[in-house]
Formats: sequence, C-alpha cells, structure tokens
Amino acid sequence: MKDIHDVLKLQRAFFSSYKTRDPDFRIEQLKRLKKAVLVHENELYEAFWKDLRKSKFETYETEIGLVLEEIDHHIRCLHRWVKPEKVATNQLLHFWSYSRIYKEPYGIVLIMAPWNYPFQLLITPLIGAISAGNCIVAKPSASTPCVSAVIEKMIRGAFSPEYICCCAGGPGSGRELINMKWDYIFFTGSQAVGRLVLQAAAQNLTPVSLELGGKSPCIVDADANIRLAAARIAWGKFINAGQTCIAPDYLFVHSSVKDKLLESMQKMIIAYFGPDPKESPDYPRIISEEKTRRLASFFTMGKIITGGIADIPGKYISPTIIEEPEPDDQVMIEEIFGPVLPVMEFMGIQTVLDYVNARPKPLALYYFSENVSKQKDILRKTSSGGCCINDVLIHFSNPSMPFGGVGNSGMGNYHGKFSFDTFSHQRSVMKKTSLFDIPVRYAPYKNKHRLLKMFLK
Repeated sequence: MKDIHDVLKLQRAFFSSYKTRDPDFRIEQLKRLKKAVLVHENELYEAFWKDLRKSKFETYETEIGLVLEEIDHHIRCLHRWVKPEKVATNQLLHFWSYSRIYKEPYGIVLIMAPWNYPFQLLITPLIGAISAGNCIVAKPSASTPCVSAVIEKMIRGAFSPEYICCCAGGPGSGRELINMKWDYIFFTGSQAVGRLVLQAAAQNLTPVSLELGGKSPCIVDADANIRLAAARIAWGKFINAGQTCIAPDYLFVHSSVKDKLLESMQKMIIAYFGPDPKESPDYPRIISEEKTRRLASFFTMGKIITGGIADIPGKYISPTIIEEPEPDDQVMIEEIFGPVLPVMEFMGIQTVLDYVNARPKPLALYYFSENVSKQKDILRKTSSGGCCINDVLIHFSNPSMPFGGVGNSGMGNYHGKFSFDTFSHQRSVMKKTSLFDIPVRYAPYKNKHRLLKMFLK
C-alpha cells in the first residue's frame, strides 16, 4: 500500500491549499462527476450484467438514476447549505454578541462500499464528501470486479488523485486502509466488518458512519390492501435477487389474510419474472457460489410455498417463500440477504411487537394497514433505522430524509443535506464586541452570586 501512503500525502497538501473550501469549486466537481457518470453509463450497464446479471432497467432504477438525482440535489442546494447558520444568543449574558454554526470539511475521508449496490453505495456518500469540501479515497468492492473497474476508470478520468483517488483491491487492502489515519471513515457493509472498522477507527479517534444491515421485518395486518401489499413486497424482496440491506427479511401476516397474501405474491412473482425466473432477463444472480449454497440451505427450514430451486454453479436462487420456520432456525437468526422470504402468521399484533422488540433494532421496518391509529401505534412501539407504511424500500430514494441505522444496524445517516452534514464538522463560533466588557464573570466574586443567577435565568 505504498502508493496510497503517497496519495494521502498529496491529498493532505491539496486540502491545505484551501481549494476545496470554495463552494463554486465543489459544485464544479459535482458537475464533473455527473458528466463522468453519463459518459460511462453504457459501460456500467455491461458491468452490472457481468457481475450480477442485472438488467439495464434495474441498474438505472437502483444505481445510476439515484446517483444522478443525488448530484442534482446537491448542486441545487449547496450554496444554501454552506452558509453559516444563525443561532440564538443570550444577550443578557453575552451582550452585543452573535453566534453562528460554520460547516467545515473534516479533511481526508475514506469511503468503503459493499458489493450488493456497488456503484450507488460508493458514489452517493462520495457526493456528500465532495459537497462538504473533503478530499476522498474511495474503496469499491472487490466482489464486483467489472463494476469496480468502471468506477476506477471513471474517477481516474475525472479527478486527480490528490483530490479523489479510487483504491481498488481485495479484502487485504481494505484491512490496511482502515488502519490508516483518516479524518472520517464512511463504511457500508456487514455488521461483522463494521465492528472491525469501528475498532480500527477508535485507535485513531476517527469519527465514523456505519451503514450496516440486519433483519428488517415486514408486517401485513388484517385490514391491509392485500393485492397492493403482495405486489410491493414481492418487488422489494426480489429486486436485486434479495441482495438488499433494507429488503423485507421476514414477513408477519395476520392469519385471516395469510392465504390470500401468499397466493397473490405467487401470482406477482410469475407476473414479474415469468413461470421460470431463471430464464427472465430481469432476475439477477447471487454474487458467488458460496453465498448461493448458503441461501439454498435455508430451503429445509420450513414449508416451501413457492420456489425452492437452486443452481449453485449458475449462482441462481429462485424467488422462494417459506412458511412457518422455527424461531431458532438460521433463516430467522441470520440476515438472509437473498431471495428467500420466511413467513409467520399472527392473530394479535402484540405477538409481533414482542418478537420484533426482543431483537436488535432493524435497518428498516415495513407495516401494511389502512388503519391510521394502528400505523401510529406501530411507530410508537417499535424502533428502526427507517420505516415505510404500505410500501417497502422507497424511503431510501428520498434525498430529503436521512437514511441510516440504529443500534446494530448502524450509526450516522446520509442522503441530501444529511450527507453534507455527515461529512462536515459543525463549528460553533461566537463573536463578541470589544468596545466594552461586563466584569461580573471575573474574580473576586463577593456579592456577585445573585447577579450571576439573574444573567443565567
């Protein structure tokens, strides 16, 4: 990793030149990034097909389109975000003073991305880091070599390494990177690796954002719109072949509508991917044979309602629904991260609440019901990184809302202004007049106690 050490020296020198502090410079770099994405758009489509057999539509829907929208949002809003923020000042205590919060960049930032959405989950935080005025080292996933190669080519063509550097390589390079001295680390990936990142960052007292995963519950109540719930759950679970950190991980459905929901979901799977999803150009593949084998092992953990077909060498797992697994089955303990959906039924919502709240807080929670009072009750009695009512996944696509986890599902958030804030240090600045001074704060303190209490009221 000798080269990256040299890059870090160059980046620290470039950051010290103050060029990145200029909002116009940042906007110009965002425009340059957008142009680079558009130039390499067709290469990205080819790369996604090779790595994940991902269709052109799904690649744009879940990767390129979201990135372009995020860039445009930052370009529109950046001049407003960088302005010092006025805050109130106690004028009795601090007479003739004013207070501001200044947004300043951290410095040199490391961004590490996973393989499941290898473009979007690298470039979206990169946008925030550029917007906030940092220099960046971006680490794409080694598990998607074709996409990572296009990203590296794109970044090298658009930016000098003294400003933004793409550092490809295997897991070994990632381990070495996290042990270097950074001003901020942004990591998206598994909880296991997230713990290693946090441990390494602690050695250098480096602030971090961790976007992790977990088991996101989906709950369908008796009064839900079943046809719509089936369509949206099947879409959200099987997009990217289930390899989505906020995919519905398991489903609780009211016993009175369970059969109707499962029947509707089976129809939706056929409508989306045809009678044999393996032949569909719209159904992706699993990232590796090892992970395909792991997913196939879940088939025995419950009654298969639909699917249950695996082709290990072909890295294919059919859209699969499993009914009534045991709570201690691995499919109910591990994050599934694939197109296998275990289903349990309930009669009283308290059973569901007890189950969800007894486990680590999820990255997302989904609830289907037409009853507003029930919707409010679910929000009041559960906690999760994000939540959708009567839909799944789509909260991720709103740049006006923060995206992030809580507890085991992560720390910190991003998207839109929240990305800008994440990569900015909030610097408190108070400016006070020097024309006169109020001496109550100075010793000796005799007979000043009552006066001080009046000032601090």
